[in-house]
Amino acid sequence: MNLTEMTPFIQAYESPIFRFVIVVVTIILAFFVSKLATFYFRRSFREKMSKDHLEIVLKVISYSIIIIAILFFVLPTLNVQESSILVAGSVFGLVIGFASQSIVGNLISGLFLMIERPIKVGNLVNIDGNSGTVEDISIISTIIRTYDGLYVRIPNEKVFTTTITNYVANVARRFEYVVGIRYEDDADQAIDIIENLISENPFALKNPTPSVFVDTLGDNAVNIIVRIWAPVTDWYSVKTEMLWIIKKTLEENGIEIAFPQRTVWFANELSKKEIQ
Repeated sequence: MNLTEMTPFIQAYESPIFRFVIVVVTIILAFFVSKLATFYFRRSFREKMSKDHLEIVLKVISYSIIIIAILFFVLPTLNVQESSILVAGSVFGLVIGFASQSIVGNLISGLFLMIERPIKVGNLVNIDGNSGTVEDISIISTIIRTYDGLYVRIPNEKVFTTTITNYVANVARRFEYVVGIRYEDDADQAIDIIENLISENPFALKNPTPSVFVDTLGDNAVNIIVRIWAPVTDWYSVKTEMLWIIKKTLEENGIEIAFPQRTVWFANELSKKEIQ
């Protein structure tokens, strides 16, 4: 086929009607690809992300596909030069990049947080030194309500890169006491009393097994370590209740909590006047 025979096809391609058809077909295909991509993404991540966050991600994917189709297929078909598009896009991207560098970082970190889900709304956590309850995880930031009732907004980029302590990720949580008793008291009896108190508490878990043992012989006391596991939902109440019950029961059995004391010996006997 020579150039003369191809002339009708070239003229048809350059006609406004043909270009309009190409633009319409391109847009339809872009919408189809975006629907296919969002369908696949929804099916793959619906168990890993909340519904609201998943919808945000799906919109970002859908709009990105359509914008790419317009920039690289529709506009060239309409005789908009690619070089002009690239130059304008580069300048625009450079300006937006400097203006929204932190926003983009937070956005990407937010997407990873929604997929990985190291924390969830309602979790008790410590993030970057802020302890409290997770109130909201948005695409840009995470909101924590502290134990004092303060609301702290943390950028998702910091959340994603810092150490996160999730206090309720496990179903059980352990707490520990150091109970110091006097040297003249019976440590074995104290251990038996504490173990019985633990076994009587319905919220003190038997598995993992609690531990009660003499840890150190201090300057003023025999120090007994008490380690107890409790459900995360009842952890704090069990911790506060058991501490007071242990103290009262030990004292009822003649075992007292030791306190710092010193015995002072003088090389020479002091007179009453010198002491006063």
